[in-house]
Amino acid sequence: MTRTMIVGSLRVRLYLRESRSLKDKRQVVQSIKTRLRNSFNVSVAEIEALDHRQHAVLGVAMVGNDSYHVRTTLEKIVEALRRHPVAELVEQELEV
Repeated sequence: MTRTMIVGSLRVRLYLRESRSLKDKRQVVQSIKTRLRNSFNVSVAEIEALDHRQHAVLGVAMVGNDSYHVRTTLEKIVEALRRHPVAELVEQELEV
């Protein structure tokens, strides 16, 4: 019996206007990563702009057996990030 494995990925670029140092950035990014992991059961990592205090690029991955569920979950993450009070969503790339 063959089962389908669906892999979804999301790349988001965030602008942290209030971040004055890398320490400020790390606190905000860690908070976002923890919240996404706990709320959506996804894997999250900071993948670019590690030394830039006001920009963060996160990679989010999700595996499931239903493409609709994977896509809608990643779209919910985008919406949650759009409403974030500190981080401004600048760009996103979603692929399922």
